[in-house]
Amino acid sequence: MKLHRVWGWLLATLVVLPGCTMDIEERLKKLDKQSEANLKAGQEFLTQNSGKAGVLSTETGLQYKILKAGDGRQPQATDRVRVHYRGTLLDGTQFDSSYDRGEAAVFPVNRLIPGWTEALQLMKEGGHWQLFVPSNLAYGKKSPSTAIPPSSTLIFELELIAIES
Repeated sequence: MKLHRVWGWLLATLVVLPGCTMDIEERLKKLDKQSEANLKAGQEFLTQNSGKAGVLSTETGLQYKILKAGDGRQPQATDRVRVHYRGTLLDGTQFDSSYDRGEAAVFPVNRLIPGWTEALQLMKEGGHWQLFVPSNLAYGKKSPSTAIPPSSTLIFELELIAIES
């Protein structure tokens, strides 16, 4: 009986795993193609966006537009901030929103994507900005969610309500 189980497991491994490997390889190739396409689309978008009225750029490539200037304190990397935000892909698909949840979020500034960390340290309390975050300042190829494809340039509406610490 034990020998039958071992042979059954071995046979299943030899038959099933190669098929799974092909699926994984195909999926990885598809993700690589999608990543390259998203990277190119993001670069094209940012190039065109940089010439629009009111859009400012930092040395890192982060772009932002000040919708409302704040007049409060400016957070440091070690601060925690209370914010409202909405995140979308270039095509306008929303992937996250504190507005929809009806509750502002609190984050440590230095534990966010690099684009947010940079922008928050430029903002003042009460500020409301639109961020255009290149892939390398967002999640890059490693998205935390299937809602955000690899190498996506992201657009955020970000409102700095208060510095918590």
